[in-house]
Amino acid sequence: MSTEVKIDEQQIREYAYQIWLTEGCPQGQAQRHWEMARQLVEAEALGARPPPASKARSKATPAKASVLKKPRSTGKADT
Repeated sequence: MSTEVKIDEQQIREYAYQIWLTEGCPQGQAQRHWEMARQLVEAEALGARPPPASKARSKATPAKASVLKKPRSTGKADT
């Protein structure tokens, strides 16, 4: 299954430039910046979505209920 994506070269250029600026304008990183920008544009074109939340939920163990003991009666009435 082949998904054809229309890549906007101008958008890649702008993203690559922004990446370059963000990284402090380093020399010799143009190819890496271009590839990063291309991947961003491609992801946007494909309508990238965050990964779906896991359907498996962790099973929380219920807290053990403290058993409150009734105070023992001493046989004497509280006064």
